[in-house]
Amino acid sequence: MSSERTKNPTERSNFTYLLRCADGTLYCGWTNDLEHRLKAHNSGRGAKYTKSRRPVTLAYYEAFETRNEAMRREAAIKKLTKDEKENLVREGGAEVESGRRGRKAVIGEEYQEEEKSDV
Repeated sequence: MSSERTKNPTERSNFTYLLRCADGTLYCGWTNDLEHRLKAHNSGRGAKYTKSRRPVTLAYYEAFETRNEAMRREAAIKKLTKDEKENLVREGGAEVESGRRGRKAVIGEEYQEEEKSDV
């Protein structure tokens, strides 16, 4: 296994993500293959909640080195209020507790990492 970091954020990472469902609600989950998981949700194989709320679009994601970090962040996001989740999506994410930067997704299947400056 190479220790070289890849420029594509969808490779060799674990993700916590928020999906925007067709009814306007948000769904939070985690995965190690963001693109595949988005396709699974839109094909009806992703989660019971999203199956009847398709199509879904990726609204927000954060990348982590380990599965445990992604799962902990998912649990933390699920405890947020709807307004707090909407704010997270709107702002593209503040720094997360682990010190990693939030990532905001371009709607669709292309992903874009936003630069954040330290203030």
